[in-house]
Amino acid sequence: MINTKDIFNIKSQTDFETVALQVFKFQFENNAVYRSFCDLLYIHSSDVKRVEDIPFLPISFFKTHAILSTSEEIEETFTSSGTTGSVTSKHQVTNVSIYEESFRSGFKHFYGNIEDYTILALLPNYLEREGSSLVYMVHDLINHSNKPESGFYLDNLSALKSKLETLDSQGEKVLLIGVSFALLDLVESHTFQLKNTIIMETGGMKGRRKELIREELHDILKQGFGVQNIHSEYGMTELLSQAYSIGNGVFKCPNWMRVLTRDTEDPLSIQTPGKTGGLNVIDLANINSCSFIATQDLAKVSKDGTFEILGRFDNSDIRGCNLMVL
Repeated sequence: MINTKDIFNIKSQTDFETVALQVFKFQFENNAVYRSFCDLLYIHSSDVKRVEDIPFLPISFFKTHAILSTSEEIEETFTSSGTTGSVTSKHQVTNVSIYEESFRSGFKHFYGNIEDYTILALLPNYLEREGSSLVYMVHDLINHSNKPESGFYLDNLSALKSKLETLDSQGEKVLLIGVSFALLDLVESHTFQLKNTIIMETGGMKGRRKELIREELHDILKQGFGVQNIHSEYGMTELLSQAYSIGNGVFKCPNWMRVLTRDTEDPLSIQTPGKTGGLNVIDLANINSCSFIATQDLAKVSKDGTFEILGRFDNSDIRGCNLMVL
């Protein structure tokens, strides 16, 4: 069994590669679905010497199978938002404390102490259903902010406007995290000139609005909120870690998460940095499920490991990831 301390104490690329290979071997031996996938590819754990040799499980398997590397009792089941009539993904989590450590440590790495922020959340579509991993994360961050003003907002945009302006004018550090269509609703009905507030979009129109390219969305939000940058969060139901962008749609991963791209015509390939391809995510926090996921997002990864989301495969669902379809 892998010690999660080894995962969250990764300091270097060498550390990451060492732990990633250990996690692969563990999941190869203990995850029946992943093992069957590797067997179909005629890949054995003894064949995998580098991170680039590791097979990535198509994310669609979460719609049809229980992806587990342990027989421990399931504590939480997170589900994707999906669209009406679509099959949703299910991520069965046996140790939710690992998820909590991942998102708490990830937030601290990029933004500092959660206690320094008042967290306001505008996530109406997520609050209207059960099983959202994003709501679980934001609810926990709200609780740990220890700020009485922190909280969720549904449709009461006027109350949110008043709260935002009051806190911002008092010099409070505020983080407003919201789904794209709801943030657009807010700036269409109200305008702001915020000086102490971070606006973070989690992507997705959820069928409520026409999809926009990232630049267009961010330009509208920057003008509406009176801020210079729009932050973004990249996460999904099937993962336990998040990447963040502090502007321009360029995402950075925490130390236990990496991304690669594959040729869209060759699902087993790994591309050199700078080429557009299907996004593969390594999320070592996802130790009890599968840490090696081939997503349906199109992306470009730079040499420094940062990445941009450029769109989605045509046959994929429009759902809870951060993307602007081109």
